[in-house]
Amino acid sequence: MTPVRKMRTTRRTMTAGLAGLVGAALALTLAGPARAGETPAAPAPGVSWQPTPTGTDVRFRGLAAVDHRTAWAAGSRGTVLRTTDAGRSWRNVSPPGAEGLELRDVEAFGARGAVVLAIGEGEASRLLRTEDGGATWTEAFRNTDPRAFYDCVTFLDRRHGLALSDPVDGRFRVLSTRDGGRTWTVLPDAGMPAALPGEAGFAASGQCLVTAERGNGKDVWFATGGGATARIFHSGDRGRTWTVTDSPVPAGDPARGVFALAFRDRGHGLAVGGDYRTGQSSPRAAAVSSDGGRTWTPAGTPPPAYRSGVAWLPHGRTAALAVGPTGTDLTRDGGRTWRTVDTGSYDTVDCAPDGGCWASGEKGRIARLVRG
Repeated sequence: MTPVRKMRTTRRTMTAGLAGLVGAALALTLAGPARAGETPAAPAPGVSWQPTPTGTDVRFRGLAAVDHRTAWAAGSRGTVLRTTDAGRSWRNVSPPGAEGLELRDVEAFGARGAVVLAIGEGEASRLLRTEDGGATWTEAFRNTDPRAFYDCVTFLDRRHGLALSDPVDGRFRVLSTRDGGRTWTVLPDAGMPAALPGEAGFAASGQCLVTAERGNGKDVWFATGGGATARIFHSGDRGRTWTVTDSPVPAGDPARGVFALAFRDRGHGLAVGGDYRTGQSSPRAAAVSSDGGRTWTPAGTPPPAYRSGVAWLPHGRTAALAVGPTGTDLTRDGGRTWRTVDTGSYDTVDCAPDGGCWASGEKGRIARLVRG
């Protein structure tokens, strides 16, 4: 079993008023022109990651940014936290009896609804759902096939969602829901290209399976590693049929490949990854696509090390953040060049439409992006 495995968040309703204005100003600050000789210290002048007190030391690889005040995080020991006050306090809303589960992804439908993914072989892979802010949980799916290992989950809209498993009988397995995660069905694999030997998904940040921030409710992508080539799969029909293309991110080892994707819209995508082992180099750890993932170009200046999470900044077209155990990187040119702006350890990052951006990782760490 690969040590690194995880999930991501749903899309939320655009928040109007002051929050939207703050988000737009933040995006403009981050997307401004880089200054020659600038010393990396924070994502931009006057902008930084602000840690929030979580009261726990678990590792949070699952993160869902609802807005600048509300977010969900899912992690080890079956832990789920939720904030509705911009991180000043976090409420433990973990599912009862989930202490033995490894939660790696969370998809949120606002402040009260969410779906979390537990990973692992056989029955360790589960999907749990809440409609009341985590006061009660329902087990919506439990995997009974010992060959399956689910890595990540995503929602195309409030009703349609998919979850991805490593290959079974030589093809990646996909679960589908049409009722907001209440029930799940394994999709036929006739439209799925064959997997490469050793190929798998990475449950490192909840971003191995994603939809577009501004999509049509049908497009979905997933990323792989472990095989001879790191590849990116695309479906334009909610997971029934798929195409696949090679990426320039190095693979050829169980610890290497593409760990996270982010699509700004149906055309513009980012891929980040590398080698997650400490001390191993990760050349060409980022790539960019402008044609919906049909082709990928390596970043001219990639992040200097392995990165497990990536997110576009709202209210802009060219700025994005990538995170990993050794730091945060910023691009201001759509992924062609990246600059390290923070050295804190984070596993995943997510931004809401109103400009609220959050990051989470090891030792109970959850932070939000702030000005001033």
